[in-house]
Amino acid sequence: MIPNWQTFLISQGACLAGDRVAHFGTPAAPPAQGAIVADLSHLNLIQFAGEEAQAFLQGQLSNDVRLLDGGNTQYTSYNTPKGRMLANGLLWQNAPGSYLMQLPAGLREAVQKRLTMFVLRAKVKISDVSDAWVRLGVGGPGAQAAVAGAMDAVPAVPHGLAQNSHGSVMRLPGDHFELLIAPDRAQAVWMALTRHAQPAGADAWDWHMIRAGIPTVLPPTQEQFVAQMLNYELIGGVNFKKGCYPGQEIVARTQYLGKLKRRMYLAQLENAAEPQPGDELYSADMPDQATGMIVNAAPAPTGGFDMLAVIQISSAEQHAIHWKSADGPVLRLEALPYAVPA
Repeated sequence: MIPNWQTFLISQGACLAGDRVAHFGTPAAPPAQGAIVADLSHLNLIQFAGEEAQAFLQGQLSNDVRLLDGGNTQYTSYNTPKGRMLANGLLWQNAPGSYLMQLPAGLREAVQKRLTMFVLRAKVKISDVSDAWVRLGVGGPGAQAAVAGAMDAVPAVPHGLAQNSHGSVMRLPGDHFELLIAPDRAQAVWMALTRHAQPAGADAWDWHMIRAGIPTVLPPTQEQFVAQMLNYELIGGVNFKKGCYPGQEIVARTQYLGKLKRRMYLAQLENAAEPQPGDELYSADMPDQATGMIVNAAPAPTGGFDMLAVIQISSAEQHAIHWKSADGPVLRLEALPYAVPA
């Protein structure tokens, strides 16, 4: 986290856990109503710059980088040759010949190192630029008005990107926005936002992303999922018309030739200790092995925890799903905000 920005957040009542804002004053779930604004320093930025940056990324990531034009963003993933996700996140063009990829701080260094191994003679420079901008998330009812008042720019459609002298605004699915702001302007933008949005910790932003059905691969879940298990093709994170990239054959075969056995579900867990990414799930039809795994989890405004979980489809349709053991607490499955094929 940028030192001056960290000092400012503490002056505003932020309680920190490393580079992650835990809460502002009192630990609590996100508000059930109204907009929130959250610091996103727990997400890092990798920059790919150079005349061959686009071609390099096109050969490494799951989406079609050629479709980025400086006015849009896309979800994308970086996979093993076996099609398993090593990382996923937002990608956009921030300037001609320069692209930014956002991913969790706990994955940034390893992913950056791995990608650098494949640069070879390509004219592209890969660098950590996480401290170049303050990153904020704004979500919930009233988020659009709050962003418009603070930034004078609101993209009209999801995945739109608008830039002006204040910084950049990216519109995500639902009432969610991400802001990239120059450090010397960040305090003023924060004060403008908090006139209409409640300051909240990183868990609150995680909860908004969970309710939107947007998954994030974290260190405990690396190499556990192919794209379709995380509904990634449903939220525009895979392009099936582009050329080759690591894992492309597996992802394409799953889409066109195979029958998907596991999908990501939205679920709630009540009266339990805090669930964690990577926790296994169980059902009566699979007594000898796990039927699924938690992807992301966060405290819910109504109590308990909301989560995204990859579960065996047949188990989810016919049996109760239990957390951590065959007789553990039962998950309540809920509808995602986008259509999922039967």
